Amino acid sequence: EVQLQASGGGLVQSGGSLRLSCAASGFTFDGYAISWFRQTPGKEREGVSCISSRNGATVYAASVKGRFTISTNNAKSTVYLQMNSLNSEDTAVYYCVVRMKSCPTLNEYDYWGQETLVTVSS
Repeated sequence: EVQLQASGGGLVQSGGSLRLSCAASGFTFDGYAISWFRQTPGKEREGVSCISSRNGATVYAASVKGRFTISTNNAKSTVYLQMNSLNSEDTAVYYCVVRMKSCPTLNEYDYWGQETLVTVSS
């Protein structure tokens, strides 16, 4: 059974940091691209960042560039999202999503993981 287990969310003050993890089971990351998406009530889901498990190439949304860092440990089939300088706009439910070869989109993905909640207090 394929699973993507997200963890690391929680409550943090504005300006603080959190590190999210997403551990895969039932398959390996080899050849996949892994993204983090997030959703706030009343808003559409948005892509936050993506990383290629093959070459480590990364992509970031403009809203998080310079503050968030995505990385992967292929041996552990785990992807991380280091989030620094958090603000209230980052409050959301975060998901990890994978797709073979290319970064996942809202409509094109292979596996959609469980959520983890990030709440940033001002």
